[in-house]
Amino acid sequence: MIARWAGAIGVSLTIAGNAMADEPTYSQLSYDALRGWPSDDHQAALDVFLNTCGDLDNREWSILCDFARTGPEPRGFFEKFFRPILIEDGDPMLFTGYFEPELPGARIFGDAYQYPIYAVPDDLVPGEPYLTRREIEETRPLAGRGLELAWLTDPVDLFFLQVQGSGRIRLPDGTMMRVGYGDKNTREYSSVGVKLIERGIFEPHEVSAAVIRNWVHENPDAGQELLWENESYVFFREVSEVPADLGPLGAMNRSVTPHRTIAVDPEFTPLGAPVWIEKDGAEPINRLMIAQDTGSAIKGAQRADIFFGTGDDAGRAAGQIRDGGRMVVLLPATIAHRLLVAQR
Repeated sequence: MIARWAGAIGVSLTIAGNAMADEPTYSQLSYDALRGWPSDDHQAALDVFLNTCGDLDNREWSILCDFARTGPEPRGFFEKFFRPILIEDGDPMLFTGYFEPELPGARIFGDAYQYPIYAVPDDLVPGEPYLTRREIEETRPLAGRGLELAWLTDPVDLFFLQVQGSGRIRLPDGTMMRVGYGDKNTREYSSVGVKLIERGIFEPHEVSAAVIRNWVHENPDAGQELLWENESYVFFREVSEVPADLGPLGAMNRSVTPHRTIAVDPEFTPLGAPVWIEKDGAEPINRLMIAQDTGSAIKGAQRADIFFGTGDDAGRAAGQIRDGGRMVVLLPATIAHRLLVAQR
């Protein structure tokens, strides 16, 4: 979260690597080739597009955003001004899911509240390596510097909060505090789910957030070492001013929308772009989404993280997603033309 951050940050349950071995290729498709395109709610997609299109610093995008504000017929708007471009880099499509967790916590240390959510340290230089997860948690070099935004009751909650990139903290008095991505330590992201599979502890189809959580709780020493193998560490900022009925802030510093926002790799997909997704699996999804987030684990042209919402139900739904399919980026016609010509 995501990601707004390196955001949302992506889900740690990814079990497919991305070698990035091939240069990206661009293929223009027709709208007839998009599975289920006519039956989607294009107005819902247009509404989400409008949430962030004004932040796109590009003339072609700005012109389309201004026209979108006039209330055009939504399906016709996309079909007339955008071209569906399939971007591939040699790796297969992988869809995963993410969500905004809601966790018990307190603003003050004590009793069960032992695990700090840290704000961004003043000696962190964006883009430069900082302390590793182990270094931060094992000897607590950040303690006593006034960086603690809140305290959680479970180190695994803290770990998954960092994976998701945002969350709601339920305080003892019943009020809610929201935190969003602040920055990261620029250390390598490593999937703990992959580690458990590589060691033969679980099969790929068995890995989920709940399975990882239970294994860490049942094996506290080995579990702590497992979490420390992911050197990436996320710092937060309080964003309690974001209204409760809106989603967490994404990479574009705007609220993301359940089932219409995806996290992508901005090296391939422009943030703010409409993206048609065709997710396979037990519950297929054919839908126009908007790329409004990024994530440390979201790398590659055919890679997306679907935002499922807030709370435990959203978390369970997100944790079940690890499916193939394809995603097709809708680019302004002029931009699509330039890409295709440059590729020849």
